[in-house]
Amino acid sequence: MTDEEYMQEALLLAKEAAAEGEVPVGCVIVDGDRIVGRGRNRREKAKNALCHAELEAIDEACRTLAGWRLWRCTMYVTLEPCPMCTGAIINARLPRLVYGASDLKAGSCGSLVNLFDFPYNSKPTVTAGVLEEECKAELQAFFRNLRANPVVKTWNKPKSQA
Repeated sequence: MTDEEYMQEALLLAKEAAAEGEVPVGCVIVDGDRIVGRGRNRREKAKNALCHAELEAIDEACRTLAGWRLWRCTMYVTLEPCPMCTGAIINARLPRLVYGASDLKAGSCGSLVNLFDFPYNSKPTVTAGVLEEECKAELQAFFRNLRANPVVKTWNKPKSQA
């Protein structure tokens, strides 16, 4: 399969996330020609800041391959990873990252900052912009719909007890 075909698989997961009210980010991890990990955003449903698509996919890939070093794998994700996910990519020893849309607010692979520029022990090659328009369109449609149909806020900042 091609980079575009694997990104299509990630986009399907992003659409599943959007259907559940999650920011539409999807991710697949590939070893050779086999998808060994899949993930999508689940932060709202799980009420957990760690439930990013990339972390889910890394977790599944590690379980599938029975090891934490994903040194033969490529990650395909619809949105440029944040600092937390970029750190996980480094720690999992992923040699290649392919992403669709850039993230000007939190992208840590070149847009806002490039954590791969630091002298960590692992430095993946990055291919940006694969199916960028499709990935962007999915995010834009989600946020346009969210603005038109605001969700009832379920969390309030705790009041200061000073």
